[in-house]
Amino acid sequence: MTNRTSGYNFPTQLLKTLRFARQVAVLTGAGISAESGLATFRDPMTGLWAKFRPEELATPEAFQRNPKLVWEWYQWRREQVEKAAPNPGHFALAQIESKVPKFSLITQNVDSLHQQAGSKNVVELHGNIRRTKCFEENIVVESWPETEDVPPHCPRCGGLLRPDVVWFGENLPLEALYAAANASKNADLFFSIGTSGQVEPAASLPRLAQQNGATVVTINLEVTTTAFHKVYNFNGRAGEILPALVQKAWAG
Repeated sequence: MTNRTSGYNFPTQLLKTLRFARQVAVLTGAGISAESGLATFRDPMTGLWAKFRPEELATPEAFQRNPKLVWEWYQWRREQVEKAAPNPGHFALAQIESKVPKFSLITQNVDSLHQQAGSKNVVELHGNIRRTKCFEENIVVESWPETEDVPPHCPRCGGLLRPDVVWFGENLPLEALYAAANASKNADLFFSIGTSGQVEPAASLPRLAQQNGATVVTINLEVTTTAFHKVYNFNGRAGEILPALVQKAWAG
């Protein structure tokens, strides 16, 4: 395989499986967002935040100790997300959704880039950094009075507001977990894209799909390109591989 989009030599059976798939499930991780310029948690932080590690800030305990610091860090992260735009990998997934009868996009990312690209059935395992919720009541808050308080206060109960993301030590939302497991179990084709496959429970989803008969495709810079029966690994960028795969699957 080459780095040129047109040079990908996809197995004929994979193209046929995609073209005639009835249910497709996709799991995405930080790698696809990195192609849009967003740093991953494994990347060292820069500027004012260089002396911190994400693990030190993305916890309920950190927020309780210093809510202003954590809020300001997430405000900085929101600003990075606002500057980012979907890449060709995001748009290719939206294309696949438009072509198959049933499609579920399960993401560990919190940046809404999939939705911006046109994906509709998105399951957010780790929440969404663009949303805000009450730390006390755990409910999403759409708006609040503008004050100089950092962080702002919940207009309903007066508690502190926080980003609607899953922090270290917190459980993933049960509804999202159920939807992700159900989509994986019923898929006949499953994609794992830009994720290390080491963080549970998301890491179990490809195995769940495979155990129920799905073809599994991994697209990642950390895998070796190989093909086995109903298992395909592609070493490369989602923004290059996915558009080529879509073009060839539905050629003509």
